[in-house]
Formats: sequence, structure tokens, C-alpha cells
Amino acid sequence: MSFIKFNLPVNRLVRSLITVCFCALLFVSNVFPAFAVTSSPTKGEDKLLGIEKEAQEAVLKDPMSLQETQEKASKGPNEVQGDADIDKMKNPSNTNATSFEQQVKKAVSKIKD
Repeated sequence: MSFIKFNLPVNRLVRSLITVCFCALLFVSNVFPAFAVTSSPTKGEDKLLGIEKEAQEAVLKDPMSLQETQEKASKGPNEVQGDADIDKMKNPSNTNATSFEQQVKKAVSKIKD
């Protein structure tokens, strides 16, 4: 009879542990997709070979003059990259991600309707 009394708290502990693990799984599965809002899971990472080539050339040669630096910086985001692979870079104009504020406004408008 004492075996049954000992087994009951163990069952409750196991059930509680399973419940906590299930809740943690639900939480993680809901949170991690938010980190991937701007990336496409089917596309993968773009190869920015032009940027890599420009950066390697900049490291291997002597420092650029002021005129060279200004000329390259006017072409793109910085003086090392210039305009290398600028069409592949992510920026607000070529992403379809919505901001958190827009998502909240959309959810609130759905609730009001």
C-alpha cells in the first residue's frame, strides 16, 4: 500500500514536467519565427561576391587617398564596398517586412471590425 502512495506524487511530478516542457515548446515555436520576419526560408543567404572581392582588395593594397575614399563612398554604403552588389543588399525599399507598429495597428483594426 505504501508503494501506491509513493507512486502518486511521482505521477504528478512527471505530469507537471511534461506540461512545462509542452508550454516551453509552444513558447519557443511562437517566438522564433519572429526573428525570421525579413528572411525567406526557401531562398537562403545571398552570395555577395562583389563585396567580398572589394574588401579583400582593400586589405591587400595601400590605404586609399582622401579623394579615392570620397569617390568610392559616394557610390555606395561605404568606401570599401562602393557599389559592389548593391542590388542584392537588403534595404527598406526592397523588403516586404512590416514594422511591429504596423503589425499591431493591423491586429487592432481586425479586432475593432
